[in-house]
Amino acid sequence: MQYIAPIGIGILYALLMSLVREPHRRRLNAVTVAGAGAAYLSGGGMGGWEFPFTALVTYVAFRGLESWTWIGIGWLLHTAWDVVHHIKGNPIIPFLHTSSLGCAICDPVIALWCLRGGPSLIEFVRNRRRSPSGAPGTARPARGGPH
Repeated sequence: MQYIAPIGIGILYALLMSLVREPHRRRLNAVTVAGAGAAYLSGGGMGGWEFPFTALVTYVAFRGLESWTWIGIGWLLHTAWDVVHHIKGNPIIPFLHTSSLGCAICDPVIALWCLRGGPSLIEFVRNRRRSPSGAPGTARPARGGPH
């Protein structure tokens, strides 16, 4: 469960963000990845390296205001930082030893969604339901019609 739950959290994140319309969805995600980039500052597990990392993710998030690709890069950077913190034994949530590991599993799920342009997963599901083959633009035959 320790490895599966973070994947579900990443998918849930993308689903919830799908409720936000564009361009606000992209901008909100840019702000979110900026916040994630500063999440380790209070713990200071990497000493002075926490500051350049936060500055780097802030720059990436700024670029993300106009680009999903940059937001995805930000989440991948955060994934790497999660791994470093997990290995060093300085978790993002001090009283939850495997929290950085969970974050390192969750963040790439979010990154993949972002690198695909942060599409609405809700619309994706709706479109799949409407078309029998799942291809956009095809309609499912009406029920109850002549046989």
